Amino acid sequence: MQAIIGAGDFKAKCLKLLDEVARTREPLVVTKHGKAVAKLVPIPQEAGLFGALAGSVRQEGDIVSPLENDWEACR
Repeated sequence: MQAIIGAGDFKAKCLKLLDEVARTREPLVVTKHGKAVAKLVPIPQEAGLFGALAGSVRQEGDIVSPLENDWEACR
């Protein structure tokens, strides 16, 4: 369930609420006169650079040897 807070309370506790959203990873809806006007959501956590592309490359065969068939380039 999303937490809901009024704009006045949000203004008074903004920095604390930012830390809480970052810690709990739960979004926070800010309302003004009972209507939702903004949603504070945590940014996705960054994946480590090492191993980020693991499993994303396939080896299809020999890419160095010449082709067995002749082909003609378009002119």
